[in-house]
Amino acid sequence: MTGEQPILVTGATGSVGGVGRLVADALRQRDLPVRTLVRVDDERAEVLRALGTEVVVGDLTHGADVARALDGCGRMYFGMGVSAQYLEATVTVAAAARQYGSLEVLVNMSQMTVSQMDLTSTTESAQQHQHWLAEQVLNWSDLPVTHIRPTVFLENPLFRIFAYESMAKDSTIRLPFGTGRTSPVAAVDVAKVITTILTDPAPHIGHNYELTGPTSQDLTELAAEFSTVLGRPIHYLNPPYDQWINQELRTLNLPDHVFEHLATMARLHAHNRYDRATNDIEQITGQPPTGIREYVQNNPTLFLLNSPH
Repeated sequence: MTGEQPILVTGATGSVGGVGRLVADALRQRDLPVRTLVRVDDERAEVLRALGTEVVVGDLTHGADVARALDGCGRMYFGMGVSAQYLEATVTVAAAARQYGSLEVLVNMSQMTVSQMDLTSTTESAQQHQHWLAEQVLNWSDLPVTHIRPTVFLENPLFRIFAYESMAKDSTIRLPFGTGRTSPVAAVDVAKVITTILTDPAPHIGHNYELTGPTSQDLTELAAEFSTVLGRPIHYLNPPYDQWINQELRTLNLPDHVFEHLATMARLHAHNRYDRATNDIEQITGQPPTGIREYVQNNPTLFLLNSPH
């Protein structure tokens, strides 16, 4: 560990690609001191300790815990899983960071949908509304903030379950996206952007970055790309939205907040709200975003025919 102020990373034991964990790992590889705030001290926390990070146990909605975690830190990454308490956690972090008064940068994980939202928006999920409100709060705080707005992750359950697991089972993609286009982004690319900003924050303060994969395409085109990479036919099946909700998504027994968020993401895809492609990843990191071929090569077991997951 160096003698520099530690960088506080939250969400390092989360799922959906584990961006926080990837950021902590990348920062440690650069020999930068890292402190992680975790909700539970379990085997995932032990993995973080093995990386050389300092682990603090606390709750992002408890001001005293956040203040304790921030003490002595110079920079912070704030990210949290899909939660009905997301806005409460953001406000708590903003209040603690303002009181602390010593952050060079607070990198905030938001999402692409926010770019198309305003006070009158009504079609988005409760989680997406919380992200929009969270950005407002952090902007009002006058903290040195950079907002990261990724599109849907390649690791999102929509793709992991209804594309990759479905491809491994019967070579199909089953999502009610219709002809809607999408450009899913890899968690590793989002983590590279965040790591770059945390390493040298000054050029990025006050900026919003929209992160996508290399190409926006509909799922018929996506299936064709998977077919080429995997060397076997992959077929896109477009189930009726209500049927998919009731017969497939509902069977996952997700918490209501998460269920509503994923159902909304599917609906917005069908309405072409995810037809976005930017070059922000390459501009910031100097590397192009991960494409389908590279993602399959990096995660081969996800796509083996009839493989268990």
